[in-house]
Amino acid sequence: MLSVHTSPLHQPGTGDAGGMNVYIVELARQLAQLGIEVEIFTRATTGGLAPAVELAPGVLVRHVDAGPYEGLKKEELPAQLCAFTHGVMQAWARHRPGHYDLVHSHYWLSGHVGWLAAQRWGVPLVHAMHTMAKVKNAALAEGDAPEPAARVIGETQIVRAADRLVANTAEEAGELARYYDADPARTAVVHPGVNLTRFRPADGRAAARARLGLPQDALVPLFAGRIQPLKAPDILLRAVHLLLEEDPGLRGRLVVPVVGGPSGSGMARPEGLQKLAAKLGIADVVRFRPPLGQEALADWYRAASVLVMPSYSESFGLVAIEAQASGTPVVAAAVGGLPVAVRDGLTGYLVAGHDPADYARALRRFAAEPDRVTRMGAAAAEHARGFGWAAAARRTADVYADALAARRGRLRSLHV
Repeated sequence: MLSVHTSPLHQPGTGDAGGMNVYIVELARQLAQLGIEVEIFTRATTGGLAPAVELAPGVLVRHVDAGPYEGLKKEELPAQLCAFTHGVMQAWARHRPGHYDLVHSHYWLSGHVGWLAAQRWGVPLVHAMHTMAKVKNAALAEGDAPEPAARVIGETQIVRAADRLVANTAEEAGELARYYDADPARTAVVHPGVNLTRFRPADGRAAARARLGLPQDALVPLFAGRIQPLKAPDILLRAVHLLLEEDPGLRGRLVVPVVGGPSGSGMARPEGLQKLAAKLGIADVVRFRPPLGQEALADWYRAASVLVMPSYSESFGLVAIEAQASGTPVVAAAVGGLPVAVRDGLTGYLVAGHDPADYARALRRFAAEPDRVTRMGAAAAEHARGFGWAAAARRTADVYADALAARRGRLRSLHV
């Protein structure tokens, strides 16, 4: 596996680490359980890292020196792909011929390294986009910069080169065909999973609130994720402002946790969002928390009344499934894979568009009827149980087997 721009060992919610990190870690662990040995190549971001670290039995993370360790922005990484590819080839050269059977690249930067590696080794390339430039550019948040033309060109090349493409949802598969002319016969839909051992209702909302010091009778709409225009945490704050304008009495029992860090190098702080909270007059109810480990994050999910995801684009929305698995309903934008992750009206509500008034209207339902949290939370936990990582790994292993069989078939036909 290749993950150039973010390490599976990084804390999700920091820098460029997010759902893709969780995806790679959990998928690799489950593939190893199926007897598939996995080596994950990622760029070293600090000095002194061990060249190889065992993530789990059968899963090895290899650190590749490519460019400065710290302070390198994602936009600057294309210039380091040659160095990264060289590091991958050096590791390969220390093995016997045929050591790697298949390359699975994640995100377009990794796809370019994977394309070269797969060609050099004579093995299939399986690629997962995770996000796509053309899709993001079609639904930009205000103030968000469009993805560069170089990425669009790069993604187009990878789609053409890959033996198989893995899409999170049928909608994403359709976007690959529509925007990049991907061959549907070479595109497989594999829903991401959720760690059902970690994310579960456990001892319930009351106990989680007691641990976190939250009032038992509070309405707690939670945002969890990277603080960036794409994820639109500002829409939640604006919705809360509208909610309090209509019902000032709610202020005494409203707590709005924002859990996560800024996207990018991690050098900045979410000051813009803090200033917005002050400008809207809701700084007293908003609580900013740094990115958390998975166990601590699960407790925040359990404590919340509802998770709010007003994203402009989501290839799937792992956070939505994690929250539901923890017994918490979700209010989310009806974009990308979120209509698959959230069952509208049963496990939460899908909102068409990004008008804060629509999100305020959805939150008002939970404020007016607290039992709705319990009822929809139970349905959410039941729904999420259908998204275990073991099933995702089995489906991915089938994609690998299909890609390998197709390549063998082509080689046989060349020798006939």
